[in-house]
Amino acid sequence: MTWLITGGAGYIGGHVVRQLAEAGERVVVLDDLSSGSADRLPAGVPLVVGSTLDRELLDAAVREHGVTGVLHVAAKKQVGESVAEPLLYYRENVEGLRTVLEAAVAGGVRKVLFSSSAAVYGMPDTDLVTESTPCEPINPYGETKLIGEWLLAAAAKAYGLSAVSLRYFNVAGAASPELADDGVTNLVPMVFQRLTDGLPPLVFGDDYPTPDGTCIRDYIHVEDVAAAHLAAVRRLDAAGEPVSLTLNIGRGEGVSVRGMLDAIARITGLAVEPEVTPRRAGDPARVVAAADLIHKELDWSARYGVDDMIESAWAGWRARHPGL
Repeated sequence: MTWLITGGAGYIGGHVVRQLAEAGERVVVLDDLSSGSADRLPAGVPLVVGSTLDRELLDAAVREHGVTGVLHVAAKKQVGESVAEPLLYYRENVEGLRTVLEAAVAGGVRKVLFSSSAAVYGMPDTDLVTESTPCEPINPYGETKLIGEWLLAAAAKAYGLSAVSLRYFNVAGAASPELADDGVTNLVPMVFQRLTDGLPPLVFGDDYPTPDGTCIRDYIHVEDVAAAHLAAVRRLDAAGEPVSLTLNIGRGEGVSVRGMLDAIARITGLAVEPEVTPRRAGDPARVVAAADLIHKELDWSARYGVDDMIESAWAGWRARHPGL
């Protein structure tokens, strides 16, 4: 097997590439480097620079590298940006996946793993979200991920593909400092940036129907996310018949934004009273995973806790900001 990993030079994709390569899987990466970096890739992993919208480039990558499976990680993923620019998100996330699937089918690829998101659930009225919880996304980002699942399922049925959709919850942490999240759109690096600049962390709304008024999320270590991808790859490799799975990747534990800020203050030693600002468009109050099905299907469970995520992310942040 040779796995084409789209978005493999990004934060999550880089961890997936590293784990698969270390486990002996053959991988090739396609990334436009708009948010990724070639420096994330292990030595010897081929990099094709370009867009998932470029059918000719995809065809060439599948043919020249003998690709037999695809991990589609590439996507735009900022909720607020998706509300402001829905056409961009539908083009990159939906048309990008459609083009990848088209190239995969034409090239004889029959195994596809899709990076989906908890955003497909919207504002679920339940303590724990299972894979059968109704999907009612409340922002264009979540809509594109749900459409992506539908598109993959339809292609799998029509063309006999094995298909796995993995619904990520809130990813944080790093396997090593050089792989840390260098963007500032996720909560943990966003707080680090504010603290580095001598500014208070921002809390986007403290009037949600939660115990402390702030949003509650299921935070999952990026190493655990990568391990789930490896487990899915092994399941696809071993399957004699087509596989069809949609699985949550989470710890099954909710932590509020204020709870995360308290943990960050304790671990970094930088305790600053946060600044409360208005809610962001499209943010649900609580989204926490039930992770029973992925344990059953892939024999996967999360290994790391919140402190592990923050400590490893902080080590990566300090490596990029040596004055701290």
